[in-house]
Amino acid sequence: MFEARPFRVERAAPEHGAALATLLSTNGFGCYCRYWHFDANHREWLARCAHAPDDNRAELLAAVAARSGEASGMVALDASDELVGWLKLAPAPLMGKLYGQRLYKGLPCLERDATGVWTVGCLFVREDLRRRGAATALLAGAIHSAAEAGVRALEAFPRSDVDVAAAALMMGPLALFLRAGFEVVHDFTPYPVLRLDLDRKAAA
Repeated sequence: MFEARPFRVERAAPEHGAALATLLSTNGFGCYCRYWHFDANHREWLARCAHAPDDNRAELLAAVAARSGEASGMVALDASDELVGWLKLAPAPLMGKLYGQRLYKGLPCLERDATGVWTVGCLFVREDLRRRGAATALLAGAIHSAAEAGVRALEAFPRSDVDVAAAALMMGPLALFLRAGFEVVHDFTPYPVLRLDLDRKAAA
């Protein structure tokens, strides 16, 4: 558990499943944070979100219940213990769809041993609580939890442009990661690659 008042951040666990699904249902997309684990093409993904969002919800709930790496992440709870935020934090090898995208595939900065590397795969805060510190608390909790678990490094793929809709910031805004100590290892507007070396951070 990580305290960043007024929020409490915890690793996602089976008891958070229903509340997490409820939170993610409010984004209006029906994705339930399953995009990176959907094997078919983008058109089929859009069709599934539009016509069978309950399939995504069921997969999320099953993954959370099983403590699967596909549902690994952090949840933020407010003072009344309501789940109000989510940060997907998964081992890099489980995020092959992300790393295989044209933007990132073959980048020299990603030609590294992925052992002990975890990825920030999604960041979502309830709309009425945005810009109140929940995202900062989630990321701080993720860094703390990853360090405790012996994770070697964290990688993130935020948008660097700021004049975009909130929905386009599903991977988080660049400034959030820079404030937390992440470094830009591939500077390409608006899709940079960032890394936080936890080994080096611990030694400092």
